[in-house]
Amino acid sequence: MKDWRFWFAEQRGTLMAIAIFIVMFVIYSSNHPAGFNANVVQTASNKGVLLAFVAMAQALVVITAGIDLSVGMIFTLTNCLASWIVVGSPVQVFFGVVGVLFVGALCGAINGAIVIYGRLQPIVTTIATGAVFYGIALAIRPNPGGSVDETLADFFTGRFFGFMPASLVTLLAVVLVVWVPFSRSVTGRAAYAVGSSEPAAYMSGVNIRRAKFAAYTLSGLLAGIGGLFLTFFTYTGEAAYASGNAYTLYSIAAVVLGGVSLFGGKGSAIGAIFGAMAFRTIGDLLFVFDFDPLWQPLFQGVVLLLAVSIGAFGLFRIRNRLDWFG
Repeated sequence: MKDWRFWFAEQRGTLMAIAIFIVMFVIYSSNHPAGFNANVVQTASNKGVLLAFVAMAQALVVITAGIDLSVGMIFTLTNCLASWIVVGSPVQVFFGVVGVLFVGALCGAINGAIVIYGRLQPIVTTIATGAVFYGIALAIRPNPGGSVDETLADFFTGRFFGFMPASLVTLLAVVLVVWVPFSRSVTGRAAYAVGSSEPAAYMSGVNIRRAKFAAYTLSGLLAGIGGLFLTFFTYTGEAAYASGNAYTLYSIAAVVLGGVSLFGGKGSAIGAIFGAMAFRTIGDLLFVFDFDPLWQPLFQGVVLLLAVSIGAFGLFRIRNRLDWFG
């Protein structure tokens, strides 16, 4: 009985995010002019997956009680890079994809190294590195353009067996390959310990530096995957500053909606994914109910404000973090 209560308390935020997404998507699909069909699911999936990757990236850092305000710029940088090098022969395309993912991970590793060894606050560090990453993206793509291997792009943005969105399958594969092993590893558990209480983790012999460095590096990798997928969807690259900033802010809203505490030590990337899907569905709901598109930023801003406020309020009510587990 206690094990069940502990599991429920630990996964409460994730379960809430799943419930919110299901309710919102049912309302959306039932009111969509085309009804519930494979095309509607694929379109919603392709839009939601982009934010889901960035939200996963943000969640890894937030779990360690940090925050990454450069995640949107890593997303933008890897999009621009992919539109430049993921072309040519199959061998060139393969190494292009590897190069994009390596650059994403490298950007995350740079963030982690500065935070750990420079002993700077994550918010200051990632604002600065985000500006650098955007500058590099702008140097690569001063104007929108470029291309990507169409066969690869069509494969990852199409459907399997005629109904299953390839983007969702890829997201599931990334969860199984990246998040699940990390969360169950010693390093992943150390990341949670650091987020809960860094002094206590240090006194317990936890390798704080390794945990933080792994979290930031994997965060960059996931943002890089998101940037690669953006290139698959658009067939081009663009150093869009507004888009990068928007994805950063939306990722924060998604992790909070997904039950990840902004104070660290609580939540999961799974919750962040469903938080991202729910957040994306807001725009879709405005579409099916024929709201003026100009209202969308207002509604998303309100949701962002409410999400952050609820996340903070939930912590302020707790005097001892052990109360999370009843």
